[in-house]
Amino acid sequence: MRRIALTTIGILMTMCAATAHADVVTDWNQVAIDVLKAANITTSPWSRSMAMVHVAMADAINTVQGRYATYTAKIPAAPNASADAAAVSAARHILIQLVPAQRAKIDEAYADSLARLPDGAAKNDGIALGEQVAALVQADRSTDGTNVPDTYRPIATPGVWIPTQPPLFAQYVQARPWGMTSADQFRPGPPPPLSSALYARDYNETKDLGGVKSVKRTAQQTETVLFWSSPNFVLSWNQAARQLSAAKGLGLAENARVLALVNMGIANNYICDWDAKFHYNRWRPVTAIRNGDQDGNDATERDAGWTPLTVTPMHPEYPSSAAIIAGVASGVLESVFGTGPLPILTVTDSADSRLQRQFNSIAQMAEEQRMVRIWGGIHFRTSLEVSEQMGRKLAAHLLSNTMTPVR
Repeated sequence: MRRIALTTIGILMTMCAATAHADVVTDWNQVAIDVLKAANITTSPWSRSMAMVHVAMADAINTVQGRYATYTAKIPAAPNASADAAAVSAARHILIQLVPAQRAKIDEAYADSLARLPDGAAKNDGIALGEQVAALVQADRSTDGTNVPDTYRPIATPGVWIPTQPPLFAQYVQARPWGMTSADQFRPGPPPPLSSALYARDYNETKDLGGVKSVKRTAQQTETVLFWSSPNFVLSWNQAARQLSAAKGLGLAENARVLALVNMGIANNYICDWDAKFHYNRWRPVTAIRNGDQDGNDATERDAGWTPLTVTPMHPEYPSSAAIIAGVASGVLESVFGTGPLPILTVTDSADSRLQRQFNSIAQMAEEQRMVRIWGGIHFRTSLEVSEQMGRKLAAHLLSNTMTPVR
């Protein structure tokens, strides 16, 4: 009964979030998600797009309100402009530049947002300001390195599984991160030596729990793994931020800052994670377990036919993108909403709205996102722990150095 009750509450919360217009920032968070989904944009390009949209909105709002430092826009304050109109205009112009094929969808949302604002000079000034800020953000990111030729090549290391062709977004290894000096600024130390007891512990845990034929993983754990596809990892934190904002009643500038920091952190994850992955070039569990007789560790017994529950990604194991995302997003959200129990957070699947997960704290959601990588058989525990701390360092850096309070 408790599960049914919680699901009912979660569905009602989701319905309310979908129909209520808390403010233009949360509205355009959902608009951006819908537009990028329609354009089939995922992973690194998705995170870059979301960061651009939210930085543009935050900069436009703070050029009017002056609550927080702007990230890109260094233009005169415009206190008489409409902050709402500026945010809507900024988001629209970023999305049109990024996904021009979705212009009709973008402009429909734009017209709906502007119709809710009173006509007049403030609205007109806000529209013009938003377009100006969007152009500055676009100019800044045009040199971020995401359009340079891909220089990644497979690394020939004996026993290490590496794809023969580079992934489509491998150029993000070289990209300029948001609010950081370099991609390796928070690169973690090396993973445990293959001969260590810690590696053996991690190896045997993933081997026992993460195999497709595991008898130790529970049915509930299997169900949880299947929910957490890659799109849900990043969507979940935007959904959580909107729900927490509504519960706390955050203002326009506060919403803009929180969602900008969350999405900047997620974008940084892909850049910093790939930097570290290809620096250490660590094998995935499927390769490790099928070659357990070659690691020099007597406590790791080989299973030549072992297969993970989750399809193994085409890049090295260490560190974990999922755990970095959990660390950076929870670090940002906890700085605003605290670390204690919260109203139920409902995360809805990106493809099927009938599938949901529910949590009573930010930490609980982050922990589940980490554990599914063990239950799914594609990560080791130490990698997840190190990556979560890496994400928290990214969050702390952004909070201390980006969009800081002005008054």
